[in-house]
Amino acid sequence: QGWVQGIQGVGRGVGVGRYKGRVMAGAAMYELVRVGHAELVGEIIRLEGDLATIQVYEETSGVCVGDPVLRTGKPLSVELGPGIMGSIFDGIQRPLKDITTLTQSIYIPRGINIPALSQDIKWEFTPSQSIRVGSHVTGGDIYALVAENSLIKQKIMVPPRSRGTVTYIAPPGHYDISDVVLELDFEGVAERLTMLQVWPVRQIRPVTEKLPANYPLLTGQRVLDALFPGAGALGVGGAPGPASVSRRVGTSILVKARNLTMEVDGKTETIMKRTALVANTSNMPVAAREASIYTGITLSEYFRDMGYHVSMMADSTSRWAEALREISGRLAEMPADSGYPAYLGARLASFYERAGRVKCLGSPEREGSVSIVGAVSPPGGDFSDPVTSATLGIVQVFWGLDKKLAQRKHFPSVNWLISYSKYMRALDEHYERHHPEFTALRTKAKEILQEEEDLAEIVQLVGKASLAEADKITLEVAKLIKDDFLQQNGYSSYDRFCPFYKTVGMLQNMIAFYDMARHAVESTAQSENKITWTVIRESLGDIMYKLSSMKFKDPVKDGEAKIKADYAQLNEEMQNAFRGLED
Repeated sequence: QGWVQGIQGVGRGVGVGRYKGRVMAGAAMYELVRVGHAELVGEIIRLEGDLATIQVYEETSGVCVGDPVLRTGKPLSVELGPGIMGSIFDGIQRPLKDITTLTQSIYIPRGINIPALSQDIKWEFTPSQSIRVGSHVTGGDIYALVAENSLIKQKIMVPPRSRGTVTYIAPPGHYDISDVVLELDFEGVAERLTMLQVWPVRQIRPVTEKLPANYPLLTGQRVLDALFPGAGALGVGGAPGPASVSRRVGTSILVKARNLTMEVDGKTETIMKRTALVANTSNMPVAAREASIYTGITLSEYFRDMGYHVSMMADSTSRWAEALREISGRLAEMPADSGYPAYLGARLASFYERAGRVKCLGSPEREGSVSIVGAVSPPGGDFSDPVTSATLGIVQVFWGLDKKLAQRKHFPSVNWLISYSKYMRALDEHYERHHPEFTALRTKAKEILQEEEDLAEIVQLVGKASLAEADKITLEVAKLIKDDFLQQNGYSSYDRFCPFYKTVGMLQNMIAFYDMARHAVESTAQSENKITWTVIRESLGDIMYKLSSMKFKDPVKDGEAKIKADYAQLNEEMQNAFRGLED
């Protein structure tokens, strides 16, 4: 059970600290080992002749020279199967809730060996109609469904490296993850499969092909969806199975995560039903922090292979890079910038490159995707930090959080001047198909915000009154966009999640107001009764109030048709008001 399934060889410890095991002939890099009499989990990170350097995932105090080192003959792997959703694991996939129940302690005892997924729960197994005895199957083929909970159905797949002719498939019923549910025969070699797959975390799960990212990741946050879209599928808010994976997360956050709810078909469900947490506390050894990010991405890839669209939150990659730096220092490797190892960029890239939209292995044909959202917290907000600069060189979208905005209580506090998205062009085709007017609106909104920033210095020097009328309009509309479009109240029912049609409708009316106001001022500039910004503000106060109140429309209560009709009516009112002004 668990990790030690076969002892391939026994070595002896010759040095503690950076733990070394002698007589480790035949051992492989990244092989999982058990160190000392307490059988602490470790991983081989360097081999020199028959001397192996082992990184131990638990506290090594009490380990002596001469203690045995047991080899398992396999790399650090995770268990994949029913029972992942709603669980909280540590960095090497030990189930924290099960350990607490077993030990009645808030701490993880050393050397504890407990299966990652519960062996006792019986899952309802529904075999596929298309697969029966005599069928030929290959890696990735879906042969059964298991309802993990009311939100997620796990599709049970043939492991990527298995294939053959089906000689037995279990009838519908309740089975646990250790029961044999499929037997295959390939060239006379029989293979018995359970619902459980074991996969090495550092190895990418294979796919048929990578597909271009041409669908936006809709987050429900206007500032992200409108100005800096990421690529993904179906959106975090409505995705069928995002495994939102957080690293180094505080207990309070886990408690809050459980209390968050979402509405599905009129029923309130806890968000933990479609979430798996990989949570490493800061007092865990550095090695476990380094491994946890791979555990998270492997769980994400497993759900992606079923054809789900997964979003993975890695918080924070800076702590992971610090773990790399500590390990590198202990191995006496040559340090690069700020003491980080020279391979920092390559490690970061190998993690982020596991994201993307893919065509999954096996049949039926399906698409899945993993969108990684990584948080980077540079010391002192310094953007020249090696982790930040290496990350920005790899990722396609950057959402820069700004402390000053947060202090002004402007949330989400994404700075619209330093953030960017390189997916604009890739996603344009999608926007052209569904919202043809959106691309021009976004460009215009960005121009207004940039102009407002350029005017800010002049305003500080000479005041608002001495500006040209057109510039006054720019300042006022920029204020409208910032306070009533980019700012969003995540605790309110109407603004918690903003559907894309509402985002486009709001932006359309704000930009229309800007264009009409500019036109009114410019067309009457030479005539006797000039229209100035003051005139517009006094006579169209009601319209401006309605513009700033657009965000109060509730998508759940009002519905799409009513909101669209209300926004169209406001646009018509604006046109009539400006016509009346110019006449």
